[in-house]
Amino acid sequence: MTVGEGRTEIKGGGVTTPRGFRAAGVSAGIKANGALDLALLVSDTPATAAAVFTINRAQAAPVVVSREHLSKSGGLARAVIVNSGCANACTGEAGMAVARAMADDAARLVGCPVEQVLVASTGVIGVALSIENIRGALPAAFRALGADQGAVAARAIMTTDPFPKEAAARAGQFSIGGMAKGSGMIEPMMATMLGFVTTDASISQPLLDRALRDVVNDTFNAITVDGECSTNDTVMLLANGASGARIGDDNYGAFVDALRSVCLELALGIVRGGEGATKLVTVTVTGAASVEDARRAAKAIANSPLVKTAIHGGDPNWGRLIAVAGRAGVAFELAAAAVTIGSTVLFKDGAPHDENAPRAAEYLKGKEIAVSVDLGAGGASSTVWTCDLSADYVRINADYRT
Repeated sequence: MTVGEGRTEIKGGGVTTPRGFRAAGVSAGIKANGALDLALLVSDTPATAAAVFTINRAQAAPVVVSREHLSKSGGLARAVIVNSGCANACTGEAGMAVARAMADDAARLVGCPVEQVLVASTGVIGVALSIENIRGALPAAFRALGADQGAVAARAIMTTDPFPKEAAARAGQFSIGGMAKGSGMIEPMMATMLGFVTTDASISQPLLDRALRDVVNDTFNAITVDGECSTNDTVMLLANGASGARIGDDNYGAFVDALRSVCLELALGIVRGGEGATKLVTVTVTGAASVEDARRAAKAIANSPLVKTAIHGGDPNWGRLIAVAGRAGVAFELAAAAVTIGSTVLFKDGAPHDENAPRAAEYLKGKEIAVSVDLGAGGASSTVWTCDLSADYVRINADYRT
């Protein structure tokens, strides 16, 4: 399917779609049920690397170690080792030692400097991660590495995710692919989400870092499930140049477009798979005094339990949307405001249109919902994506540790 001029979505593609990348997923016994819980991603040659991490001040050990390694390596990476089932967060010096040991062991197997190994973890906070489990399973993961194992790796990084998230696109000579996990504790700044994106294009580290940051703001940072910011949020982007295609200022736009298409598909997969979610909800705010105001109001609406439960129940309660917009702390003019659900106007220019409520209620029975609020205060706009809030979200999180 064509997703843009000169860019094609690759059905069934993932993190190993770009040339020169191999992946694997195995069970290390971290999850009590024996499910896949250790993934390894390797580039055949040193890759240029960039990453963005959580802004939570309680940062997990793998976040600290990966930051250090990117700095020490000058932005080069050969491998990424990822475990699920344990966040290795708030685990003190012992947790730091485990994260460093994970990198050391992977580096020896891959045959690269330890600084060229990045580490990520996801799962329960405050639980010790066993390095013995990792060491016992890592050789099997190394032996299992293959260009056809991306889907297995995508399953190995899951926690409460109901399904794996993969995406890939081709643009001219180069490809971009990725995998992600995330289901709850999601509001990027990043979120309790991990994202790993690869490309076989050749690109300088400063330009790669710029591209990742340009894209993340409108993809991974534009989703929310529950407004919670985690300790482990990470998105990594590796470029190994195996295609021979070089990215510079002249074709940077085409590269960013392809990167955005992959990251957005992964981000929307996280929202679709939100804990207890039954609907993907697109929230668009228009008529804002600034883009910052629009984003702030859109996030407030997307995170409102009252809005999310109304959508879950199929209730076209426009008053909840107006109330959130009015308390979002941004410029707002009630007399010029408007609320639209789907294509149905429910409130406009200070007046309700409740005669349209039955049509909006019928629309809310769908699985993909769009709501729009015009603030009546300017010409800026922003879009974020969220999901509905169901009783299953409460059940999943009430039982998460027990």
